[in-house]
Amino acid sequence: MRREMGRRHLLKPTLATALTCLSFYAILSLTLSPPTSPSSSSYLRSSSSSSSSSFSSNIIDSSRSLMDVPDLHPSSSSVRIFLYDLPRKFTYGVVENYLLARDALKPAARYDNSALRYPGHQHSAEWWLFTDLLNASRPAGSPVIRVFDPEEADLFYVPFFSSLSLVVNPIRGVSNGVVYSDERMQDELVEWLDRQPYWRRNLGRDHVFICQDPNALYRVIDQVKNSVLLVSDFGRLKADQGSFVKDVVLPYSHRINSFKGSIGLGNRDSLLFFMGNRYRKEGGKIRDMLFQVLESEKDVIIKHGAQSRESRRMATHGMHSSKFCLHPAGDTPSACRLFDAIVSLCVPVIVSDDIELPFEDVIDYTKIAIFINSKKAVQPGHLVSMLRRISSDRILEYQRELKLVKHYFEYEEPNGTVHEIWRQVSSKLPLIKFMINRDKRLVRSSLADGDCSCLCSNHTVGSMATGGSISRN
Repeated sequence: MRREMGRRHLLKPTLATALTCLSFYAILSLTLSPPTSPSSSSYLRSSSSSSSSSFSSNIIDSSRSLMDVPDLHPSSSSVRIFLYDLPRKFTYGVVENYLLARDALKPAARYDNSALRYPGHQHSAEWWLFTDLLNASRPAGSPVIRVFDPEEADLFYVPFFSSLSLVVNPIRGVSNGVVYSDERMQDELVEWLDRQPYWRRNLGRDHVFICQDPNALYRVIDQVKNSVLLVSDFGRLKADQGSFVKDVVLPYSHRINSFKGSIGLGNRDSLLFFMGNRYRKEGGKIRDMLFQVLESEKDVIIKHGAQSRESRRMATHGMHSSKFCLHPAGDTPSACRLFDAIVSLCVPVIVSDDIELPFEDVIDYTKIAIFINSKKAVQPGHLVSMLRRISSDRILEYQRELKLVKHYFEYEEPNGTVHEIWRQVSSKLPLIKFMINRDKRLVRSSLADGDCSCLCSNHTVGSMATGGSISRN
């Protein structure tokens, strides 16, 4: 009898765990279901005509308030998003400090938003999303619409330029007397948010932050981890901070020019190309091993090179004239080089075992890239012999698929990267509402076998139910 009672006692928490996990999976199936709108259906469609507009072309006149720009394309199916009117120091002020620290800010541009230009940067998604929401002539059919009454909002976007803030101070020291602290800015951002009723209302679950650099927001990540995080990968995030279900993986901005030519192999004489930093930390140590086995291979170009205008010029030529482009892990699993290869129609060869990729609900990466296990890739002769066995017809198939999807990785495209990011963000709304409603009635979870954090980040325990601010760990 005692044994039977013991089994019943264990059955209850186990059953509760199973039911909770099933609920998460049901929500997951909704959030990751195939898109139904024509603009985000199968990627097998022609690329939109490319736009050559500069970063600064999307900025509205600084004399106009952020709250005065109407959305010209309202749609009942679009997710309503409220853009926080952050203090200027968190947006344009970050750009000013970056330029000041490099003696690159023209006096006439000081405090003039319309005269500021965001620097060329692989983490410029934060600029593109911000200016897209400000833009009065946003493309029709956007997955999100901007609303100006927070009571009408489904989601709240926090436009802190966290990645640029991280690198304001040059490595070789601050010039022009600029003293800037990214840590102080992070603290002040959370202090500002703690005073906002809509931040406190739902533990920040319905808020969206962009922290594309793997170290962005590192100081306050535990205080914003309930929110939707826009990241490049999960390499520096703990299991209770980031999740592919809760968050969105973004592509880096490509740093070389897109290939404008036709599909073909006529001008692609090199078999394999790589140019980048040879020495990296953690998973990036694979790079040095690849250098050792590839440096002497015929038709392989592998060079050590840091970020510079000349390096970008050489990388552009190398990617545009090679059949395959190597993408080994860096300090984190992903890097902008992958997206440089895609827009170059150079078939990516991915040697990064833990990589997460953007927009996988509409892109089958096995059609556009080759994945190879790290241990096999560093075996002498293995990688190049595998690539040489791939027929010309097969390479052309890869190129055709790359051309079909490359607009997804071009931020300047009207229906390109920005559109896809907002679509991914909007797909999180059912799960966000599920968790908000669940929090309202769930006093305490006591599941013996886990809490399904494999699907959704553990939420920060705070005093929201009594109107207090989020607790800080």
